[in-house]
Amino acid sequence: MNSSQAKQRILELQDQLNQYNYQYYVLDDPAIPDAEYDRLFRELSELEQTHPEFLDSHSPTQRVGSSALSKFEEIRHALPMLSLANALDEEEMLAFDKRVREKLNCASIVYSGETKLDGLAVNILFEHGQLVHAATRGDGETGENITQNIKTIASIPLVLKGNHIPQRIEVRGEVFMTHEGFKKLNQQQLANNHKTFANPRNAAAGSLRQLDSRITASRPLSFYSYGIGDYQGQLEFNSHTQILSQLKQWRIPTSPESRQLQGLEQCLEYFTEIGNRRLDLDYEIDGVVFKVDAIEQQQQLGFVSRAPRWAIAYKYPAMEEMTRIVDIDVQVGRTGALTPVARLEPVVVGGVTVTNATLHNMDEINRKDIRIGDYVFIRRAGDVIPEVVRVILEKRGEVSKFSMPANCPVCQSKVTRQEGEAVYRCSGGIYCSAQSVQAIIHFASRKALNIDGLGDKLIMQLKQTGMVSNVADLYELSIEDLKRMERMGEKSASNIKTAIDNSRQTTLERFIYSLGIREVGEATARALTQHFKDWDAIVSASMEQLEQVPDVGPVVAKNIHTFFQQEHNKEVITRLRQAGIHWDDVQTEADTTLNGKRFVITGTLSSMSRDDAKQKLLALGAKVSGSVSGNTDYLIYGDAPGSKYDKAKSLNISLLNEDDFMLMLNE
Repeated sequence: MNSSQAKQRILELQDQLNQYNYQYYVLDDPAIPDAEYDRLFRELSELEQTHPEFLDSHSPTQRVGSSALSKFEEIRHALPMLSLANALDEEEMLAFDKRVREKLNCASIVYSGETKLDGLAVNILFEHGQLVHAATRGDGETGENITQNIKTIASIPLVLKGNHIPQRIEVRGEVFMTHEGFKKLNQQQLANNHKTFANPRNAAAGSLRQLDSRITASRPLSFYSYGIGDYQGQLEFNSHTQILSQLKQWRIPTSPESRQLQGLEQCLEYFTEIGNRRLDLDYEIDGVVFKVDAIEQQQQLGFVSRAPRWAIAYKYPAMEEMTRIVDIDVQVGRTGALTPVARLEPVVVGGVTVTNATLHNMDEINRKDIRIGDYVFIRRAGDVIPEVVRVILEKRGEVSKFSMPANCPVCQSKVTRQEGEAVYRCSGGIYCSAQSVQAIIHFASRKALNIDGLGDKLIMQLKQTGMVSNVADLYELSIEDLKRMERMGEKSASNIKTAIDNSRQTTLERFIYSLGIREVGEATARALTQHFKDWDAIVSASMEQLEQVPDVGPVVAKNIHTFFQQEHNKEVITRLRQAGIHWDDVQTEADTTLNGKRFVITGTLSSMSRDDAKQKLLALGAKVSGSVSGNTDYLIYGDAPGSKYDKAKSLNISLLNEDDFMLMLNE
């Protein structure tokens, strides 16, 4: 390959890899397998090493981080990064809206609403489409130069793409860490005996301010832009909504929750809606930001001190509070894992009264030096059970250390801990009532055998009365047995008996999932089904054969293999098959017109559950996502579809009501 050919190939590979990064990190729609991406990346890297004269600082290979700095230099922002005034209740929002309307002499204002990310604000300068430098907010006038660190974040383009690229633009936004990324980072920190982070914001800030950008490159950081600073370009912007739309066209990620709102009433509805979904978001927010949408109106309103008069942050109640640990209990899960749980003096966190907090495991207790009687900060985020952030050592008084029990608190079986594992486990297996109860609850759950009406309390009663000891016993229950339970009449008992009988007809992947094999979720159950297509083949598979299944590694393969070797598991499965549990032959995923099409399902469907609709689509080779993006092909909607419907409509995505969907399935 001569010099000219090498240059051309380098440019092609850079463009390809930048496109693949955009599809993977921004659109969440990978275009090629990881192995193929790695091959192209390696080819580009080798070409750049052979022809260093063509190495570009904006090449995808330059994201991996460079040598450590001795300190951060300072960068002055072309336009100041201002603070926002806060509203802590509805009255303060009413007062803000009133001031804006009076100043502009308008009856109603069009606002732009977006989530207020709990991360670190940054300012990124692009000149002629190329990333020049990036800085933290700092004091608003001057920030720290974090250019090398920002370049490691894959969702931030090194070169802008699209039409009307400006000569110069400051892109303002927030660097943050998703809940999933934060969880994986802390697991990695624990595995390497390093200090874990208290929350995603601290993790993001600590990662972004590393003097060694190679460390930043190893951290799962994300970025959303919320606006611009200095701008010199051909386009004239009339509204904030238009700015966000144009940023997306230049491949700069923005919050998918951003929305144009008419008047105060819609703002308050938006605030409530986001608040209701706050714990379901994959990132931390501490409020919602409202901005007067029209740029001309923003200019009329101007600024006061260091904050704009045209914007306000409406904050949610605090998600972190102080309380005291009064005791530590141990809960036993369906896999036998023992989880320490802190019993707390009741405290209101984020509008919810909290009395318990997970302590994860003994390693975490030791690392944070948590003791019974300590005052602690607790945090309520994505998890249902809040967690202890840190101990307030200056308030420590008379306390006592906690240690894991030698015997299971439920069945008194010996507690064991495998080498290299942080988790303690009960060795009692199905003989431990805590494990068997949770196993039955899982077996009857909607995504497993879907036995409607067989809830947690009823299962506990059936277990306590000795009528059910494992899942196979469910199929021997009579209506008379069920009527003996508390608050159980003839009709309810009959309905549950019918639901149990109906569950005998299922699918192989649901049955595999229902068994509760450790680390075998829906996706793995489906992969096993599609790979082997036969129950006996799965049961008799060797470790080597199991590892050939996509996404099944050595640990999961061992869990599956071990499960099917246990005599008591074999006995229960035999009884289930004898009770009549069966499924149709597994078909290879159909080659249909829906192959590869991306669907999102929202609202309440009347003829089937959303999970059933998902399974039908997957069987036809379609893909089902939980969020709407530019790559969504269809949105299926039922009653009360919510914001996903609005977003799909704004993106001109094909909308299918339930009748349309059923017609598509029939065709």
